[in-house]
Amino acid sequence: MQTRTSFKALVVEKGGDQTFTRSIKERDINELDAGELLVRVSYSSLNYKDALSATGHPGVTRQFPHTPGIDAAGEVVSCSDGSFTPGDQVLVTGHDLGMETDGGWGEYIRVPSSWGVPLPSGLSLRESMILGTAGFTAGLSVLKLERAGVRPESGDILVTGATGGVGTLAVSILAKAGYRVVAATGKMGDVPFLTEMGAAEVISREEVTAGGERPLMKERWAGAVDVVGGETLAAVLKSTRYGGTVTCCGLVGSADLPVNVHPFILRAVTLVGIDSSRCPTLTRLEVWQRLAGAWRPAFLEQMATEVTLEGLEEKIGRILRGGVRGRVLVRL
Repeated sequence: MQTRTSFKALVVEKGGDQTFTRSIKERDINELDAGELLVRVSYSSLNYKDALSATGHPGVTRQFPHTPGIDAAGEVVSCSDGSFTPGDQVLVTGHDLGMETDGGWGEYIRVPSSWGVPLPSGLSLRESMILGTAGFTAGLSVLKLERAGVRPESGDILVTGATGGVGTLAVSILAKAGYRVVAATGKMGDVPFLTEMGAAEVISREEVTAGGERPLMKERWAGAVDVVGGETLAAVLKSTRYGGTVTCCGLVGSADLPVNVHPFILRAVTLVGIDSSRCPTLTRLEVWQRLAGAWRPAFLEQMATEVTLEGLEEKIGRILRGGVRGRVLVRL
């Protein structure tokens, strides 16, 4: 595969007055980070973490200039340790990509070969990035519920923040796996969208938290996928049935968890943390294989809005305001 020396990338730069600017620039492959695997990127995506990196959030990225993009999918250009062959299709999500390592919002990435995942049969490069970290996180959440013994016959599964990337994909994956899904959202105008994605019922976020000031709430959920945190997660835990499991993978509401121990010691509720960045390789491979097979969302394309690097600026502001529905796919 012929490799250009220069390539196009979105670059975030830090000014002397502690302000951050974003622009599309020509970069040189020799400037990329060290690693065995060089990939020509076809698609990336926009995640909340990417938007934080793009605006200079120190909790995500401290070294500038920097190219965000925690997701990337494309073709192998070279791999110095032989783990992959030039021309192989691979995807990279998580690890340090797009944080301190230059990410998928550039036409090339260079990373450790251990970060690469062979594109599973059943997914195109484009489809893998409609899923991306959001789909992987949702899939990992479903896997943890399954391993905890939560089955379709166990009862309703709640998904909070259901119109966001992780939420939308969790709704669809759970529905595909046979669960009855209740989607909670602050955007009740999106009820038809969530129903199309597989939700059997859509409720408001206020309904989730109503009565949350009590030590325990009425038992309702066999399990839940929470991406909100804060008071929402506390209320979900208080209203989960005996022996149920709740996964936690986000903090768009709050990083704090104002909850007592009653759900845990009186109802044996389990709270499972989901981390998509440092997930072990074997588990990562299992989740991607299932996303390409039995868990493949039924309406994958309908979840995606496609943009180029030039179209990212408006979407960055929108996702930070909570105004993005589904997934934003970035075509390199």
